[in-house]
Amino acid sequence: MRHSELQDIIQQGENSSVEFKEYGVKNESLAKEMVAFANSQGGVIILGITNRMASQSELMRLFQAAGIFHYDANVVEKTDISDFNFTELDRYFSDYHIHFSKQSEPDKQRLLINTDLLTDDGQATVGGLLMFGINPERYLPQSGISFANFAGDEIRSELIDKQNVSGPLPFIVDRTLAIIKSSLPVPSEIKGGKRENLRVYPPMKVFRELIVNACVHRNYAIVGSKIRILMFRDRIEFISPGRLPNTVTIEKLKVGVSYSSNQILLKFMDNLGYVERLGRGFHKVYYEIKNLGKEVIFKELGEEFRVIVPIIF
Repeated sequence: MRHSELQDIIQQGENSSVEFKEYGVKNESLAKEMVAFANSQGGVIILGITNRMASQSELMRLFQAAGIFHYDANVVEKTDISDFNFTELDRYFSDYHIHFSKQSEPDKQRLLINTDLLTDDGQATVGGLLMFGINPERYLPQSGISFANFAGDEIRSELIDKQNVSGPLPFIVDRTLAIIKSSLPVPSEIKGGKRENLRVYPPMKVFRELIVNACVHRNYAIVGSKIRILMFRDRIEFISPGRLPNTVTIEKLKVGVSYSSNQILLKFMDNLGYVERLGRGFHKVYYEIKNLGKEVIFKELGEEFRVIVPIIF
């Protein structure tokens, strides 16, 4: 493990896969933690750090990871129907022959409650704001994507570009894909009077799939971290806050096992044509790259899930 990776884990705090222990911990206590990790999804024990009580947000992460509740159904305090983009709601509901803006105020409220965008007391859900909010990051600063493009192969390399993409999820997906596409260098040369590209990149649908998966399946209970996309000379890393849910392993992802951390987000992104609820996303990504003679790396590091895609072919 690199020093930077260790620092990342420590900054994330304790969670279902990371345990802190003071120096001088009893052998019996250490052995119990090791057995517990060995009998579940594995984990990391770090010696030399003071243990502490879990915060409310950390407990919510644990419940989310265990599938006890879905964070995107949570209420966002101090919000109401005015925090929604009615133009986008009109566009969405028109596919169901419903003219949202022409509904009475009670009917608008009822429609949003019945579709899990509002709670019964008229406040927005996390999923509602992420899908149709005017300014989701006002209430959910962990939303959005941070993109960085480096000239070399390491994070210490020269930074070429850095952007933060915010807004509702459909906009974030489309905008981030456009940024990646415009950031990929396309060197070429003239051969026989014709210009030929010197690089072959994975198809854009691979990058789109990974952006969508990060947005839909990340753990939004982790309030201090955005999705990060790091582009290097030889690869792109998609870093999503949160571990894989219980029972899902990296090997299962490769063969098409699906999971759903955020039911509301999945439902609406599916209805809008951004996802297939068939569990084929990572499976398709894995074999698209394999067909090009390379390997995708799926990796869990602390409370983060990373997908590393090579881009030199």
